[in-house]
Amino acid sequence: MAPLKALEAEYPILDPNFQAFCASHGIFSVEDFLIHDLYELAAFAEQQPTSEKLKQQGVTQILSIIDTQHQPWLNGMELLDDALHNKHVLSTGCEGIDLLLGGGLREGQLTELVGPSSCGKTQVCLLAASNVATKHMGNVVYLDTGNSFSPQRIAQFVGHIAGRAFDEAGKRIFQSIMNGIVCHSVFDIFTMFNVLHRLVINFPSQLQKGGQVRLLIVDSISSLITPILGNSGSQGRALMISAGYMLKKLAHEHNVAVLVTNHTVGGERGIPKPALGQTWKSIPHVRLLLSGDHGNNVRSISVLRHPSMDSGKAAKFSI
Repeated sequence: MAPLKALEAEYPILDPNFQAFCASHGIFSVEDFLIHDLYELAAFAEQQPTSEKLKQQGVTQILSIIDTQHQPWLNGMELLDDALHNKHVLSTGCEGIDLLLGGGLREGQLTELVGPSSCGKTQVCLLAASNVATKHMGNVVYLDTGNSFSPQRIAQFVGHIAGRAFDEAGKRIFQSIMNGIVCHSVFDIFTMFNVLHRLVINFPSQLQKGGQVRLLIVDSISSLITPILGNSGSQGRALMISAGYMLKKLAHEHNVAVLVTNHTVGGERGIPKPALGQTWKSIPHVRLLLSGDHGNNVRSISVLRHPSMDSGKAAKFSI
C-alpha cells in the first residue's frame, strides 16, 4: 500500500491538510492506519476546524482503500499450491548458507542477516545478488544504505559463477547479467518507501518484458530504522512496522525473496543481540546470525528464527 502523498492525485480528499493531520500522529501511509486506534484518531479530528471532512471523508477513503486492496482468504490447499509453484528457493551461491536453509532464500519470505560490523554481511548480499542474476536469470534490486555496494566485487562473483572466458558472446551474457542488478542509494526510510512503491507499480511491466525481480536486498535495514527510533517514540515504531509490513507484503504478493541486514548491539552479560528491539524481532520470517574471526575468512552462521526448523542450527563457510 502506498504513502498517502502518492495517493493524492487519485484521491483528492487526501489533500495536504489531511496528510499533515495524519503526519502529526505518525501516519504516513495506508499501512500506518492498520496499527492506529481509529476511534482515538477520530477524537483528535474533532478538535480540528475541518473535523467533519477529516473524519467522514478522509478516514472513510483510507478504509475503502484498505478494503479494496485486502487479499482474499485462502484455504490450506491454495496456500500449499502457492508455496509449491510460486515460492521457489534461490541459491545464495554460498554452499554453507544454502545447506543450512535447505537450498537458499525462499521467495515470499523476508530473511534477516544479523551480525557485527565487518563480519561479511555485505559480501553475502553481493554474492547472493550475483548468483541470482547469473544462475536464476532473475533481476535483483539492491538498496544500498551505506555506499557499500561494489560493482567490481559483483563482476568478480559473476565471472567466477559463470565459469567461462568472456569472448564476444560471453561479454554479451556478462553485460546482460550485470544489467539485471539495479542498485539504488537509499539514505533514509522515506526514500526507501518511495523506491519500493515505484517497484510495485513497475512489476506488471517487468513481467511483460520477461525481467522479473526475484531478489530484493536492503543493506542495511538498521541504518534506515535506527535514526527514527531515537526520540520519536511511537512514530518511529510505526514507521518501522510499516517498513517491515511493506517488505513482507511485496515478498508475498510478487514472489520475491527479500534479504535485509541488521547490526548487533550489546545484550545481557555483554552477549551481542540483534538491533531494533523486540518490535522488529517478530517481523522477519527468517533470522540468521553471522559471525567470524577477523584473523581468517571462515564465517559461522546460525538460525535464530525459522518457520520450519529449530533455532540454533549452524554451519561454517568461507567467502
